[in-house]
Amino acid sequence: MLVLAIESSCDETAAAVVRDGRTVLSSIVASQVAIHAEYGGVVPEIASRRHLESVAPVVIEALKTAGVTLDEIKGIAVTQGPGLVGALLVGIAAARGIAAACSIPVTGVNHIEAHLLAPFLEQEIAFPYLALVVSGGHTHLYKVDGIGHYTILGQTLDDAAGEAFDKVAKLVGLPYPGGALIDRLAAEGDPVAVKLPRPLLHDGSCNFSFSGLKTAVLNWTQKNPEGKSGQLLNDLCASFQAAVCEVLTVKTWSALEKTGITRLVIAGGVACNSGLRREMSRLAATRGIDLYIPSPALCADNAAMVAVPGEFYLSRRIATINGFDALPSWPLDRIKARFAEAT
Repeated sequence: MLVLAIESSCDETAAAVVRDGRTVLSSIVASQVAIHAEYGGVVPEIASRRHLESVAPVVIEALKTAGVTLDEIKGIAVTQGPGLVGALLVGIAAARGIAAACSIPVTGVNHIEAHLLAPFLEQEIAFPYLALVVSGGHTHLYKVDGIGHYTILGQTLDDAAGEAFDKVAKLVGLPYPGGALIDRLAAEGDPVAVKLPRPLLHDGSCNFSFSGLKTAVLNWTQKNPEGKSGQLLNDLCASFQAAVCEVLTVKTWSALEKTGITRLVIAGGVACNSGLRREMSRLAATRGIDLYIPSPALCADNAAMVAVPGEFYLSRRIATINGFDALPSWPLDRIKARFAEAT
């Protein structure tokens, strides 16, 4: 089954052609990073307008790169939420328009569900497995029993990890998006040079909190203004990254212990972070865990990952939730409802 997938939940306009929900024939991404960098973050109205300009060229390029025509596409999968409502509506409108013109089915996909299943584009994973989705908007731990069957085990109580990275970067004067820059500077710094807290590290839950860590960085920079440049900045970045990675790793291990699961997926944009990859690899090696982290291109927002659950739902004629309304807030525990609406 050839599926055309479309992703427009935030500031990346993406399209991909995927065979049988596993083989990527093309994956095209039009980034808006340079546009939003001027404002220090994503501006929703600007993002929506850029999606309008980019979605048709991106879809055309995805089909061309895959060497297929719309006549060969058997279904369309599109991100329905969560995300920016205006941005989501652009992708949904494009998907529905193509589906109507070509008389093919279309299904909405949860963006976080797509991240959870992205590793299947590179290798098969047995169910159940534990998944940490960590990005600019999400830091959640899930038990994944199968496509469409997810149980939340823990989540952030305030800032997501990726959001904390970007906010700390802004505090020290680094340009947006700052997460990758912190990772780069951290490689040249001392991770124990600046003493920073590890919120909720030993509270017994699988929940996260990063706002206090962000505030601790702010307080340190106010007392040490020279720490915004040179080696002190490298040390601060290394110390901050070490704190975040330790919390993520300890909480993930706690969830693995509680569930007895020995398979672990790390997904989302922050899964590109070298420190997190290193710590999770160390955890897996010392605890006998099978670790799966997608390639960086599949960790960042992309359309190929949308095709994994999309193909599953399309091939089984499982209905989309709430018709085709954009769902800016769409908890994964509502996914199960779509199975009751199978046609």
